[in-house]
Amino acid sequence: QVRLVESGGGLVQPGGSLRLSCEASGFNFGSYGMKWYRQAPGKDREFVASISNSGRTTNYEDFLKDRFTISRDNAKNTLYLQMNNLTPEDTAVYYCYETFNGDFGKGTLVLVSS
Repeated sequence: QVRLVESGGGLVQPGGSLRLSCEASGFNFGSYGMKWYRQAPGKDREFVASISNSGRTTNYEDFLKDRFTISRDNAKNTLYLQMNNLTPEDTAVYYCYETFNGDFGKGTLVLVSS
């Protein structure tokens, strides 16, 4: 059974940083690409970033790529999202997504506010 558990969200001031984690289980993590999505209040879920199974290839939503970095540690079955210079517009629930089954985790809330 696939399980994705996100963590690392919370309240942060504008200009601050957070690192999100997604611990995966129930499938061969190192064989599958992974993604991050987010859903802001009142908006549709949107793509944030993706990473290949090896970690060598990454892609980002254009307006995020200068501030966000996706990475993974296959030995720990964990996906990461480093977010820098956060703005209130980054406030959202952040979800990790696996390409094995096409499942999302339950998400972690990021609230950017002074």
